[in-house]
Formats: sequence, C-alpha cells, structure tokens
Amino acid sequence: MARIVVAGGAGFLGSHLCDRLVGRGDEVVCVDDLSTGSCSNLAHLDRRARFVLVVADVSREVPVDGPVDAVFHLASPASPPAYLARPLETLAAGSEGTRRLLDLARRSHARFVLASTSEVYGDPEVHPQPETYRGNVDPVGPRSVYDEAKRFAEALTMAARHACGVDVGIARIFNTYGPRLSPGDGRVVSNFCVQALRTEPLTVYGDGTQTRSLCYVDDQVNGLIALLESDVAGPVNIGNPDERTVADLAAAVLSLTGSRSVVEHLPLPPDDPRRRCPDVSRARELLGWEPEVTLDEGLARTVAWFRERLGR
Repeated sequence: MARIVVAGGAGFLGSHLCDRLVGRGDEVVCVDDLSTGSCSNLAHLDRRARFVLVVADVSREVPVDGPVDAVFHLASPASPPAYLARPLETLAAGSEGTRRLLDLARRSHARFVLASTSEVYGDPEVHPQPETYRGNVDPVGPRSVYDEAKRFAEALTMAARHACGVDVGIARIFNTYGPRLSPGDGRVVSNFCVQALRTEPLTVYGDGTQTRSLCYVDDQVNGLIALLESDVAGPVNIGNPDERTVADLAAAVLSLTGSRSVVEHLPLPPDDPRRRCPDVSRARELLGWEPEVTLDEGLARTVAWFRERLGR
C-alpha cells in the first residue's frame, strides 16, 4: 500500500487512475481545481477511507501534507476546446504546476510520473511516432498552448531528474477514450457518440482521411501504473497502434448506435495532425505493456455509457 497524489484526478483519465489505485489498496490524495474535472467522476469514491479530494490549482499551491510515495501529474485541460478556452491556465499547469509537483516529489523522495502527450510530436513528419522523434510543433499556433506546455513539462521533469535526483517517468499519452468522457469536450469519440445518439450530423473535419489511434482508458491506466512501478524515466509512448481514419471511426459509431445520423464535413482546424500512431516497442520492451482492448469492444462500452448518461 502506498500514498499517492494524483493531480488532475477528477478528470476523465485521472478519475479512472484513482479508481484503480484505490481498488488495489493505495491511499489516494486527488488534487484538482475542478475547472475541467468533475466531482461526479469521483462520487463513488467519496466514502472510501483511502481517498480524499483536495480542491486546489497546482499552479498556485499543492496543499498536501504527510508522507507521499508517488506523484502523478495529470493536471491540465486536455481537449482542444478546453485548452483553447483556458490558454494561460494550460501553460501554467505545464510550467508552474509541474515545478510545484516535482518539488513535492523531491521533498518526499517520491516517484513522479508526468502525463505528457502525443501532441509533443505536433503534425508529425515521421510515422509511426517513436520517442526519438523530436516533433513538428508550431510554437505560436493555436494548439501551442497545450503542445508547448507539455514539451516544457517534459524538459522541467528531466531537469529535476538530472539536477535534483528526482525519480521520474514520462508517459506520452495518445488519444484515450472510454466512459466519463465529457459529452461536450470536443474529442472525436465523445463528439461522434453524442451526435449519433441524438441523431445529429456527425461532424467530420476535413475529408476524414486523417488518422487517430485510440487507446481504451483501462489500457491507458495499466500503462501508467506499469510506468509508475518501473525505474524507467522515459519518455515512453502509451497508446494503441491500431490506426484508423476519422471517417472509419464515424462509420463504426454509426453502426454501433444504429443511428440515422448523416456525416457533415467541416473545414479542418489549423495544425490538426494528419496522422497519429504510436510506436509502442519501448513500452513493450521496458514495461511489458501493450493494449488489450479492441476498438470494437472499447467503443461498445463507451457507446453504452453515453446512451445511459444521455438517457438520464
């Protein structure tokens, strides 16, 4: 049993991570300012003796006392509408938030795991993307507030390792989906599920030939815990290399929902990645991890969750 801080634990991915840690017997301190996370994601944990929610913005303070064995940093808006609506807050989470959480890990002699992102590769010119690829990111483009915040967070994490001896691990997370996605967060799976279930047009940006590689949330959590329990600094790609076009994803959701929605094409947003697919050989070799949930199975679970949520 360990005492683990999960910054951003009220969000989609963070809440699933809290579930897994509490379920295996760890004590979890969730720190979240609830700007994009939700208490509803944690309602089932509120009465657990080994779980506490601390409402705080980690870019301003990390009010956690007592011993800490590990620190997860997932505190940041993660979907394009969320980080575009909070550009300065996103940059602060990646900079000052990372520094404060690293300082907590240093003082506590705890392992620090950074949830970075595939967006550090930008619109990639190498495919699939290995960790050695340095990326193609526009530092002043509309998506830069998220991309550069994560790139800086990685640099700060490695600096703390080299200068202060902090035990760190960096996970580069690729598109993750599953229950608890916010219906209006602008991600492709949540958009398609909600639109199909409401018989609204499915909005496909561009011609739909751009690709995404979707990792079910249970697999993603397994990867993060595998990194936590290793001595690997990383970065390590955690994602599913099952690459699909956006048009194929729309067709899959329409089939699963039985919806009569039509597909509506809209202009492609600036800097939208044309291809996204992880090279996960490093995760297989160093962590013994690879995804297990197929896209069909994961989408079926996600559609069922959205159907029940929208029905309420």
